[in-house]
Amino acid sequence: MTALLQPVHEATRKFVSQPIGKATDNMYSYLALVQDDPTIQIVNQAQKAYVEKVAPSVAAMAGLPILSAGAPFKAGGRKNDPTGYTEVNKGELTFRNAADLYLYPNTLVVVKVTGDQLKEWLECSAGMFNQIDPTSDKPQSLINWEGFRTYNFDVIDGVNYEFDITKPARYDGECKLINPESHRVVNLTYQGKAVEPNAEFLIATNNYRAYSNKFPGTGDQHIVYASPDENRQILADYIKATSEKEGAVNPSADKNWRFVSITGNDKLDIRFETSPTEQAAQFIKEKAQYPTKQVGTDEVGFAVYQIDLSK
Repeated sequence: MTALLQPVHEATRKFVSQPIGKATDNMYSYLALVQDDPTIQIVNQAQKAYVEKVAPSVAAMAGLPILSAGAPFKAGGRKNDPTGYTEVNKGELTFRNAADLYLYPNTLVVVKVTGDQLKEWLECSAGMFNQIDPTSDKPQSLINWEGFRTYNFDVIDGVNYEFDITKPARYDGECKLINPESHRVVNLTYQGKAVEPNAEFLIATNNYRAYSNKFPGTGDQHIVYASPDENRQILADYIKATSEKEGAVNPSADKNWRFVSITGNDKLDIRFETSPTEQAAQFIKEKAQYPTKQVGTDEVGFAVYQIDLSK
């Protein structure tokens, strides 16, 4: 049996090892839960570019702004895997790298949402964070590991927004409304203007998210286009096409989301966990959007960092 399967194995190995293009920067997910991130950025760029080509031929999509939603698939697991991070080096890329950036065999789906549904989608994503007490001087954990799965932390590119994490989460980890009076998502803008509740947008996402009916704006009634193409193949094709045209893809995060600054308490001690490797430490030193310093290692083996959100 092994001998029979060997040719198939070799063909697969050859395929995933074929160069598809180049990247100008490293794509590591060490900071994916605390700031905009290159491993999500490149996926959203690819999905958006794909829909821009398709949209003119689909009446329900014509003329609407195109956004894209992506989530960190490898960002520490369920806080049980300090090695579980996306690590794709700059330079030559292969299909294996595309598969590492997009783990699952999902297909691309486009949903149509209102501005209000877009905001509520982001409110659901905001459940990724614990509520921070701005008056406390005790260590506070930023990431809601127990109550929220990292693959549900959708970053939506094409708009800008901020999270006010001094407020309680509006939704729980299953996107069920738990604090109807709370609103964490503020300063939501499209092209510099506030997003109106009745505005309409297209969001490129995957079939798992689009058909789930979990996030606001998802479910059958919102589907306007279902592609037969897998998201990771779309990503690989984007890397190839962009590299051929421009020499390489630029995955640098555009910093379209951030936290509302938490000021007035010099002793505020907010912490998050990430990879303990030297590579991660160097990446964080170079790319951290907020003042960040390592303060220890936890019992699982994650590096613990202090993050200054007063900036």
